[in-house]
Amino acid sequence: MNIAPRLAVVFTALLLLASAPAARSRDLAIPATDEGLPGEGPIRRFDWFRDLWNQRRAVWEKNTEADKGAIVFFGDSITQGWGDDMGGSFPGVKVANRGISGDTTRGMLVRLPEDVLALRPSGVVLLMGTNDLEEGAEADLIAGNVRRILEEFRKLDPAMPVILCEVFPSSATKSRPTDKIKAINEKVAAVARAFPQVTVLDTWTLFANAEGDAKAAEFPDLLHPNLAGYSKWAAALRPLLATAGFLETEPDDFAPEEGFTSLFNGKDLTGWGYRDLPKLGTKAASFEGKTESSDGRYAAIKGRLVVKTPAEGRKISQLWTTREFPDDFTLKLEFRATPNADSGVFLRAPQLQCRDYPLAGPYKDLKDYKPQDWNEMVITVKDNVAHCTCNGEVLEAALQLPETGPIGLEGDRGQMEYRRIRIRVGAGE
Repeated sequence: MNIAPRLAVVFTALLLLASAPAARSRDLAIPATDEGLPGEGPIRRFDWFRDLWNQRRAVWEKNTEADKGAIVFFGDSITQGWGDDMGGSFPGVKVANRGISGDTTRGMLVRLPEDVLALRPSGVVLLMGTNDLEEGAEADLIAGNVRRILEEFRKLDPAMPVILCEVFPSSATKSRPTDKIKAINEKVAAVARAFPQVTVLDTWTLFANAEGDAKAAEFPDLLHPNLAGYSKWAAALRPLLATAGFLETEPDDFAPEEGFTSLFNGKDLTGWGYRDLPKLGTKAASFEGKTESSDGRYAAIKGRLVVKTPAEGRKISQLWTTREFPDDFTLKLEFRATPNADSGVFLRAPQLQCRDYPLAGPYKDLKDYKPQDWNEMVITVKDNVAHCTCNGEVLEAALQLPETGPIGLEGDRGQMEYRRIRIRVGAGE
C-alpha cells in the first residue's frame, strides 16, 4: 500500500494546526503602520514594546473565556505593574489586568476589542494618557481617544460602570510636567460628562505634592507607584466599587446604642427629602420608601447613604431630614470620602464641613483621620451651641446654631458616604 498520500494529508493537517495560533498572534500584533487604525496620535513600535505587546496579548487570548465578567483594569505600565490580581487588593472580586507597559491611548484603542470588550466585563477601571504625553501628544488628542474608548463601552453596555482615573502626577524630568497633566485631566473630565456610566476619580490630587509632582515616597522613579502608592490607589477605588455593587454587598447590621434612634434606616431614604431651593434647582420632595433621590444624586445602598460623584465635576445639592430638632441632641454618624471629596453636615442650618480633610480641608492637621475609610463624627448640641469631633479630635468647639431646624447632608464634589446616622434627643448623660 502506498502510504505517501496519507502521510501528506496528515502532514498538511499538522501544519495547519501549528500555523493557526501563529496566525491569530499575527492578528494581535501591532500593525506595521497607522493606516486605517482607530483614533489619533502615537503608537509605540519599539522592539521591546512589540515583544511585550505580543507576549501579554497571546496569554490573554487564551484566558478570554475564564476572564469573562471580570472588572477589567485597562491601562499602561502603572496598571500592568499592579499584578494579575491587582495585588490582592479586592478580595472576592473577579479582576482582569489588561495593562501593557508603555502603551498609549491609541494603542489601547487598537487592542480594546480583544483585550476588553471580548470579556464582556462587569466593570472597567481606566488609567491612561501619561505615555501619550511623553510622546508629545496634546490634551485634546488624548481626550479624543478617551472619548472613542468610552463610546465603545456605551455600545457594549450603557449601564456598565466605568471608573476613569485621572492621570497620576509625575515630573517634568520624566517629560510629564504638571501643567500638561492637569490639562489632560481637565479635557478628559469634560469628555466623561457625556457618559452617565463613567465616574471620574481624582487620583491626581491624591498623589500630587505641593508642587504638583509625584512624591518619591510613593513613586520612587517619579512615574511608577510602589506598594504604598498602589495601596492608596486601592483605597481610593474601594468606595466606588462598593457603590457599583462589587464590594461590601452585605447589609450593615449595626444597631444604635440605647437612647439613640436612627435617622437613616439603611434601606431607603425614608425621613429625608429635598427642600425648595431655587438656587440649587430643587423643589420640595419627600423620598419616603425610595432608594434614590429624584435626580439619583443620593442613594441608599446596603446601609450606606451615598452622595454620588456629580458628572459635572462639582455640583451643590442638599438632602434634609423631614423632621426638625429644636431640643438639645447628640448626633453620631460615620462618613467615608473619596480623594478630595467635599460634602457637609447641616445642623439646623449652619454647615459643618465634612470632607476628605487632608486634601480638601479645612481640618488638614487631624492626626486620626483615616483617608478613604470610615471616620466617626459626634456632634453634641446644648443651648444652641454645637461641639463637633471627628474620631475624637475637635473640629468645632462652639458652633452657633439657630433654635431649630432639620439635619442635612450636602454634596459638592467626589463621592461621600454616610452610615449609622443616629440621634439622641435631650441632654443625655
